[in-house]
Amino acid sequence: MEFSTACLMCFFLFLITLLVTGMKPAGSKKLPRGPTPLPIIGNLLHLGDKPHKSLAKLAKIHGPIMSLKLGRITTIVISSETFAKEILQTQDVHLADRAVGDALYACDHYEVSLPFLPVGPLWRKLRKICNSHIFSSQRLDANQNLRSKKIQQLISDVQECCSSGKAMNIGQEAFKTMLNALSSTIFSLDLTDSKTEEVREFKKVVRCIMDEVGKPNLSDYFPLLKMIDPQGVRRRMTIYFGKILGLIDSLMDERLKLRRNEGYIPANDMLDTLLDLNEDDGLDRNCIKHLFLILFIAGTDTTSSTLEWAMTELLRNPITLSKAQAEIEHTIGRGKLLHESQIDHLPYLKAVVKETFRLHPAVPLLLPRKARSDLEIMNGFTIPKDAQTLVNVWAIGRDPNLWEDSESFRPERFLGSDIDIRGRNFELIPFGAGRRICPGLPLAMRSLYLMLGSLINCFDWKLEDGVKPENMDMEDKFGITLEKAEPLRAIPSLRL
Repeated sequence: MEFSTACLMCFFLFLITLLVTGMKPAGSKKLPRGPTPLPIIGNLLHLGDKPHKSLAKLAKIHGPIMSLKLGRITTIVISSETFAKEILQTQDVHLADRAVGDALYACDHYEVSLPFLPVGPLWRKLRKICNSHIFSSQRLDANQNLRSKKIQQLISDVQECCSSGKAMNIGQEAFKTMLNALSSTIFSLDLTDSKTEEVREFKKVVRCIMDEVGKPNLSDYFPLLKMIDPQGVRRRMTIYFGKILGLIDSLMDERLKLRRNEGYIPANDMLDTLLDLNEDDGLDRNCIKHLFLILFIAGTDTTSSTLEWAMTELLRNPITLSKAQAEIEHTIGRGKLLHESQIDHLPYLKAVVKETFRLHPAVPLLLPRKARSDLEIMNGFTIPKDAQTLVNVWAIGRDPNLWEDSESFRPERFLGSDIDIRGRNFELIPFGAGRRICPGLPLAMRSLYLMLGSLINCFDWKLEDGVKPENMDMEDKFGITLEKAEPLRAIPSLRL
């Protein structure tokens, strides 16, 4: 069902209730201006099926900061570098909490989920665990051989396509590579080698969770509807969360049983690390399960989607692809796998990834922040208490005031530039900024460089069915990640 149609169908369902509860007066607070809301549903119909693009168009009319009424929820939309810095850095402490969607109430995930916890003792504890034990340079260096093994498996799969002359779904292969790398890192479980029904179900459920979280949910805009869950999102999420948490439970039980045996040799994976913390620091088992859950959800689709977009832009721009291939070939030799120690010697490859993030950020609208109290920001605007704040990273990345020839794919713009993606330069913030910046950034970047560099150094690529680069479908599909509407399929050939 189209989201706009669902809005109208629910109109009469809650009309009487809303009329009884009444509309809160706006008062004298100076809200940013925005499009005039319709009765009851507000500006929901302005979102369309691609909110990142719809909001960018509205920003050209109403300004880089604007106010919308999405159902009953006041929403402040940010579409400029200046206001993004104000929200994510200057006022970070006042806007550090998340607006939690109804889907995340399934299995009480919101109570222990790092991305959605309010800033407090548990959030700090989980954040410290991520920074010190999961995504630290020391930990990532220690398991880089595992990532290299998964890249080799990816290359082997591509070689099979070379032999058969068949096209490959690049996004799907990248997703499988990331899922297998994470499962090996967390559980020492290789999903590629395992053919069990349990593993196939695991892959399916991870995809379903990401699809559900990416759907607009009427319960998020009309809190009174949470009691009936009209679109069934929370009900389905309860099933999906239950399946994957049940699998994690069984793996934890199996590991705990092994650890009780005399002479147990630690697997040196994330599960052993966190079970040690569970014994030493009292880390709750439920927290461990939900932390693993979010690592799979956030660590697979975002990275594979970015890889697919990078390959799409390179195939669409053959000269750029040739430059990237020449740099890698000159540095490590043609047809060889890229290793993490070589990444710093490949500035053009790094520029390609940055330019991909600029045009195709994995998360086009940063997860919404929520105001703890009425907050006055620059230009005298007020963000009301409990209002949600959205930063449109997609719009900022295409702002012609920030980027020359903003719609073109030009990695050269980053050569010799100090702009990075670590939340210090607000014109390019694909991972967010401030205390809520994505903790998985270091792993995502290493994985992206390895996959992209190896794929273009080991293989040449041509589009399926004789499609010309200038005729490629560049439409995107909005969700928890910004995916290609039409998956990229290309035919590889060995670079001898």
